[in-house]
Amino acid sequence: MNNNSVRIKEKINKVNELLVAHFGIPWRPTKLPNPIHALIATILSQHTTDRNSYRAYRNLKKKYKSVDELADSPRSEIEKVIRVAGLGKQKSASIKIFLTTLKKKNGRINLQYIKKMTDDEILNELTSVKGIGVKTASCVLLFSLDRNFCPVDTHVNRTLNRIGIVKTNTPDKTFEQLRKNLPDKIAHQFHTNLIKLGREICKPTNPSCSVCPLLTECNFKKKNFDTAKTIRNKGFLLLDSI
Repeated sequence: MNNNSVRIKEKINKVNELLVAHFGIPWRPTKLPNPIHALIATILSQHTTDRNSYRAYRNLKKKYKSVDELADSPRSEIEKVIRVAGLGKQKSASIKIFLTTLKKKNGRINLQYIKKMTDDEILNELTSVKGIGVKTASCVLLFSLDRNFCPVDTHVNRTLNRIGIVKTNTPDKTFEQLRKNLPDKIAHQFHTNLIKLGREICKPTNPSCSVCPLLTECNFKKKNFDTAKTIRNKGFLLLDSI
Protein backbone atom coordinates (compact mmCIF):
# COMPACT_ATOMS: atom_id res chain seq x y z
CA MET A 1 0.00 0.00 0.00
CA ASN A 2 1.50 3.34 -1.07
CA ASN A 3 1.57 6.48 1.06
CA ASN A 4 -1.23 8.15 -0.89
CA SER A 5 -3.55 5.21 -0.32
CA VAL A 6 -2.71 5.25 3.39
CA ARG A 7 -3.58 8.95 3.60
CA ILE A 8 -6.88 8.43 1.80
CA LYS A 9 -7.84 5.57 4.11
CA GLU A 10 -6.98 7.69 7.14
CA LYS A 11 -9.11 10.56 5.80
CA ILE A 12 -12.04 8.21 5.11
CA ASN A 13 -11.84 6.83 8.63
CA LYS A 14 -11.75 10.33 10.08
CA VAL A 15 -14.73 11.44 7.98
CA ASN A 16 -16.65 8.32 8.96
CA GLU A 17 -16.00 8.94 12.66
CA LEU A 18 -17.26 12.52 12.36
CA LEU A 19 -20.37 11.42 10.45
CA VAL A 20 -21.18 8.74 13.03
CA ALA A 21 -20.71 11.27 15.83
CA HIS A 22 -23.18 13.60 14.09
CA PHE A 23 -25.76 11.21 12.61
CA GLY A 24 -25.20 8.07 14.68
CA ILE A 25 -24.77 4.50 13.47
CA PRO A 26 -27.50 3.80 10.89
CA TRP A 27 -30.02 1.10 11.65
CA ARG A 28 -30.00 -2.01 9.52
CA PRO A 29 -32.14 -5.16 9.76
CA THR A 30 -30.80 -8.32 11.36
CA LYS A 31 -32.07 -10.28 8.35
CA LEU A 32 -30.59 -9.09 5.09
CA PRO A 33 -33.08 -8.53 2.25
CA ASN A 34 -33.40 -10.96 -0.63
CA PRO A 35 -30.98 -9.90 -3.43
CA ILE A 36 -33.78 -9.77 -6.01
CA HIS A 37 -35.95 -7.60 -3.79
CA ALA A 38 -33.00 -5.30 -3.10
CA LEU A 39 -32.25 -5.01 -6.79
CA ILE A 40 -35.85 -4.14 -7.67
CA ALA A 41 -36.04 -1.61 -4.84
CA THR A 42 -32.83 0.03 -6.05
CA ILE A 43 -34.18 0.37 -9.58
CA LEU A 44 -37.32 2.00 -8.19
CA SER A 45 -35.27 4.43 -6.08
CA GLN A 46 -33.53 6.03 -9.04
CA HIS A 47 -34.31 9.74 -9.57
CA THR A 48 -37.13 9.90 -7.05
CA THR A 49 -37.78 10.32 -3.33
CA ASP A 50 -37.51 7.50 -0.81
CA ARG A 51 -41.19 7.89 -0.04
CA ASN A 52 -42.27 7.45 -3.66
CA SER A 53 -39.90 4.56 -4.36
CA TYR A 54 -41.12 2.78 -1.24
CA ARG A 55 -44.74 3.30 -2.29
CA ALA A 56 -43.95 1.82 -5.69
CA TYR A 57 -42.21 -1.14 -4.06
CA ARG A 58 -45.21 -1.77 -1.82
CA ASN A 59 -47.50 -1.53 -4.84
CA LEU A 60 -45.52 -4.30 -6.53
CA LYS A 61 -45.65 -6.50 -3.43
CA LYS A 62 -49.40 -5.99 -3.21
CA LYS A 63 -50.08 -6.59 -6.91
CA TYR A 64 -47.81 -9.58 -7.53
CA LYS A 65 -47.62 -12.59 -5.24
CA SER A 66 -44.24 -13.73 -6.55
CA VAL A 67 -41.36 -12.57 -8.73
CA ASP A 68 -42.42 -15.16 -11.31
CA GLU A 69 -45.82 -13.50 -11.57
CA LEU A 70 -44.11 -10.14 -11.88
CA ALA A 71 -41.81 -11.41 -14.63
CA ASP A 72 -44.74 -12.82 -16.61
CA SER A 73 -46.73 -9.60 -16.46
CA PRO A 74 -46.81 -7.12 -19.38
CA ARG A 75 -44.29 -4.34 -19.07
CA SER A 76 -47.05 -1.77 -19.55
CA GLU A 77 -48.92 -3.17 -16.55
CA ILE A 78 -45.81 -3.00 -14.36
CA GLU A 79 -45.33 0.60 -15.47
CA LYS A 80 -48.78 1.53 -14.16
CA VAL A 81 -48.15 -0.18 -10.83
CA ILE A 82 -44.88 1.69 -10.21
CA ARG A 83 -45.98 5.03 -11.71
CA VAL A 84 -45.58 6.86 -8.40
CA ALA A 85 -41.79 6.36 -8.57
CA GLY A 86 -41.48 8.15 -11.92
CA LEU A 87 -39.67 6.97 -15.06
CA GLY A 88 -42.16 4.11 -15.18
CA LYS A 89 -41.38 2.97 -18.72
CA GLN A 90 -37.65 2.80 -18.09
CA LYS A 91 -37.87 1.19 -14.66
CA SER A 92 -40.53 -1.35 -15.64
CA ALA A 93 -38.39 -2.39 -18.62
CA SER A 94 -35.29 -2.82 -16.42
CA ILE A 95 -37.20 -4.92 -13.90
CA LYS A 96 -38.80 -7.14 -16.51
CA ILE A 97 -35.62 -7.61 -18.55
CA PHE A 98 -33.66 -8.57 -15.46
CA LEU A 99 -36.21 -11.11 -14.21
CA THR A 100 -36.78 -12.72 -17.61
CA THR A 101 -33.03 -12.86 -18.30
CA LEU A 102 -32.44 -14.54 -14.96
CA LYS A 103 -35.17 -17.10 -15.62
CA LYS A 104 -33.90 -17.84 -19.12
CA LYS A 105 -30.31 -18.23 -17.94
CA ASN A 106 -30.88 -20.29 -14.79
CA GLY A 107 -34.31 -21.81 -15.28
CA ARG A 108 -35.67 -19.94 -12.27
CA ILE A 109 -35.73 -16.47 -10.76
CA ASN A 110 -33.27 -16.71 -7.91
CA LEU A 111 -30.06 -14.90 -7.01
CA GLN A 112 -28.94 -16.98 -4.07
CA TYR A 113 -26.14 -18.48 -6.15
CA ILE A 114 -24.25 -15.19 -6.28
CA LYS A 115 -23.51 -15.44 -2.55
CA LYS A 116 -20.68 -17.84 -3.39
CA MET A 117 -19.16 -15.48 -5.97
CA THR A 118 -16.36 -12.99 -5.50
CA ASP A 119 -17.17 -9.28 -5.52
CA ASP A 120 -15.92 -8.84 -9.08
CA GLU A 121 -17.87 -11.86 -10.28
CA ILE A 122 -21.07 -10.49 -8.77
CA LEU A 123 -20.54 -7.06 -10.35
CA ASN A 124 -19.94 -8.65 -13.74
CA GLU A 125 -22.91 -11.01 -13.37
CA LEU A 126 -25.40 -8.29 -12.50
CA THR A 127 -24.17 -5.53 -14.81
CA SER A 128 -24.16 -7.90 -17.78
CA VAL A 129 -27.94 -7.46 -17.87
CA LYS A 130 -29.27 -4.44 -19.77
CA GLY A 131 -30.48 -1.71 -17.43
CA ILE A 132 -28.44 -2.82 -14.40
CA GLY A 133 -25.61 -0.42 -13.64
CA VAL A 134 -22.76 -0.37 -11.16
CA LYS A 135 -24.77 1.51 -8.54
CA THR A 136 -27.62 -1.03 -8.58
CA ALA A 137 -25.19 -3.94 -8.43
CA SER A 138 -23.21 -2.37 -5.59
CA CYS A 139 -26.43 -1.85 -3.61
CA VAL A 140 -27.10 -5.59 -3.85
CA LEU A 141 -23.55 -6.28 -2.68
CA LEU A 142 -23.88 -3.96 0.33
CA PHE A 143 -27.46 -4.37 1.47
CA SER A 144 -28.14 -8.02 0.63
CA LEU A 145 -24.70 -9.63 0.85
CA ASP A 146 -23.05 -7.43 3.49
CA ARG A 147 -19.99 -6.89 1.32
CA ASN A 148 -17.85 -3.82 2.03
CA PHE A 149 -19.13 -1.79 -0.93
CA CYS A 150 -20.18 1.86 -0.91
CA PRO A 151 -22.74 2.56 -3.67
CA VAL A 152 -22.25 5.98 -5.23
CA ASP A 153 -25.27 8.12 -6.10
CA THR A 154 -25.29 11.85 -6.83
CA HIS A 155 -25.14 12.71 -3.11
CA VAL A 156 -22.20 10.43 -2.37
CA ASN A 157 -20.40 11.57 -5.52
CA ARG A 158 -20.86 15.24 -4.68
CA THR A 159 -19.85 14.99 -1.03
CA LEU A 160 -16.77 12.83 -1.65
CA ASN A 161 -15.50 15.25 -4.30
CA ARG A 162 -16.11 18.29 -2.11
CA ILE A 163 -14.45 16.68 0.89
CA GLY A 164 -11.45 15.82 -1.28
CA ILE A 165 -11.45 12.04 -0.93
CA VAL A 166 -11.75 11.70 -4.72
CA LYS A 167 -11.34 13.97 -7.74
CA THR A 168 -13.71 12.53 -10.33
CA ASN A 169 -16.48 13.67 -12.62
CA THR A 170 -18.88 10.70 -12.59
CA PRO A 171 -20.38 8.44 -9.90
CA ASP A 172 -18.92 5.33 -11.56
CA LYS A 173 -15.39 6.78 -11.46
CA THR A 174 -15.92 7.80 -7.84
CA PHE A 175 -17.04 4.26 -7.07
CA GLU A 176 -13.87 2.77 -8.56
CA GLN A 177 -11.60 5.20 -6.70
CA LEU A 178 -13.41 4.69 -3.42
CA ARG A 179 -13.42 0.92 -3.77
CA LYS A 180 -9.61 0.87 -3.87
CA ASN A 181 -9.29 2.68 -0.54
CA LEU A 182 -12.41 1.93 1.50
CA PRO A 183 -11.44 0.64 4.97
CA ASP A 184 -12.98 -2.65 6.05
CA LYS A 185 -16.40 -2.91 7.71
CA ILE A 186 -17.51 0.72 7.42
CA ALA A 187 -19.34 0.72 4.06
CA HIS A 188 -22.91 0.67 5.39
CA GLN A 189 -22.56 3.50 7.89
CA PHE A 190 -20.31 5.51 5.58
CA HIS A 191 -22.70 5.23 2.61
CA THR A 192 -25.87 5.90 4.60
CA ASN A 193 -24.47 8.89 6.49
CA LEU A 194 -22.99 10.43 3.34
CA ILE A 195 -26.48 10.34 1.80
CA LYS A 196 -27.88 12.08 4.87
CA LEU A 197 -25.09 14.64 4.68
CA GLY A 198 -25.83 15.32 1.01
CA ARG A 199 -29.55 15.69 1.57
CA GLU A 200 -29.55 17.74 4.73
CA ILE A 201 -26.34 19.78 4.70
CA CYS A 202 -24.06 19.38 1.67
CA LYS A 203 -26.73 20.27 -0.88
CA PRO A 204 -25.94 20.93 -4.56
CA THR A 205 -26.51 24.67 -4.10
CA ASN A 206 -26.23 26.73 -0.94
CA PRO A 207 -24.74 24.01 1.29
CA SER A 208 -25.08 24.67 5.02
CA CYS A 209 -21.36 24.64 5.73
CA SER A 210 -21.74 26.37 9.09
CA VAL A 211 -23.38 23.30 10.61
CA CYS A 212 -21.42 20.65 8.73
CA PRO A 213 -19.64 18.09 10.94
CA LEU A 214 -16.92 17.84 8.28
CA LEU A 215 -16.09 21.53 8.10
CA THR A 216 -12.49 21.07 9.20
CA GLU A 217 -11.96 18.06 6.91
CA CYS A 218 -13.61 19.45 3.77
CA ASN A 219 -11.62 20.84 0.84
CA PHE A 220 -14.60 22.52 -0.85
CA LYS A 221 -13.46 26.00 -1.87
CA LYS A 222 -16.91 27.59 -2.22
CA LYS A 223 -18.12 27.07 1.32
CA ASN A 224 -21.35 28.82 2.22
CA PHE A 225 -21.67 30.46 5.64
CA ASP A 226 -24.68 32.66 4.87
CA THR A 227 -27.37 30.55 6.48
CA ALA A 228 -26.35 28.95 9.75
CA LYS A 229 -29.32 26.82 10.68
CA THR A 230 -29.78 23.96 13.05
CA ILE A 231 -30.37 20.91 10.87
CA ARG A 232 -32.49 18.22 12.43
CA ASN A 233 -31.90 14.61 11.48
CA LYS A 234 -34.72 13.21 9.42
CA GLY A 235 -35.86 9.64 8.97
CA PHE A 236 -35.31 8.13 5.54
CA LEU A 237 -36.86 5.09 3.92
CA LEU A 238 -33.51 3.69 2.84
CA LEU A 239 -33.06 0.41 1.03
CA ASP A 240 -32.05 -1.38 4.22
CA SER A 241 -35.57 -0.90 5.59
CA ILE A 242 -36.98 -3.28 2.97
